[in-house]
Amino acid sequence: METILSLNQVSKTYKSGSKLLTVLDDITFSIESGSSLSIVGPSGSGKTTLLGLCAGLDRCTTGSIELHHQRLESLDEDQLASLRNQNVGFIFQNFQLLQTLTALENVMVPMELRGEKGAKSRANELLEKVGLADRRNHYPAQLSGGEQQRVAVARAFCNRPRLLFADEPTGNLDSETSGTIIELLFELNREAGTTMLLVTHDLELAGKTHRIIRLKGGRVISDSATSAVNS
Repeated sequence: METILSLNQVSKTYKSGSKLLTVLDDITFSIESGSSLSIVGPSGSGKTTLLGLCAGLDRCTTGSIELHHQRLESLDEDQLASLRNQNVGFIFQNFQLLQTLTALENVMVPMELRGEKGAKSRANELLEKVGLADRRNHYPAQLSGGEQQRVAVARAFCNRPRLLFADEPTGNLDSETSGTIIELLFELNREAGTTMLLVTHDLELAGKTHRIIRLKGGRVISDSATSAVNS
């Protein structure tokens, strides 16, 4: 299997006054193409920081990260943005939709940034898959939290990403809505053959991925396969 993301001895420190604060310490792991991985751990353990480093949204202090055969530390900001646009999809806890755009327009944005033809029909197709065909012309403020996250899921898959980063994708949703979003996420992921890296507090959700990495105090304390690995 092809390795799509690998981290080697990655650390992240911040200056806090005269002190150095280590948020991540000596993180090494890799993800194979088409697999799914959850990162779990208590608040403050470095989960979201780690996801940001993997996606090239922030830079590690030491170590190296390779995403789709490119070392992130050797790329400038424009090259990182291009790499993300070509290979990565994002789903966030707070949806991150553009309030002045309709559901349809929000889904089209990544494709339009890439200059792709057929953005509208692809966006319509994805909104239908997530059950929002009849809400395509509604603005985020006119949609429930669950509907907004469905739009975000559709947007994440619109550019057929090789790797999907999801940061607490059900964190702001009730349990019933969360279940629907999780089903959608895994169904679309299977269909597209996308690799998924998920940050979550939800151990039930984490158990649906092939593998779970547990963080504590910025270090990996366990890395294990789940029962989903054979499913």
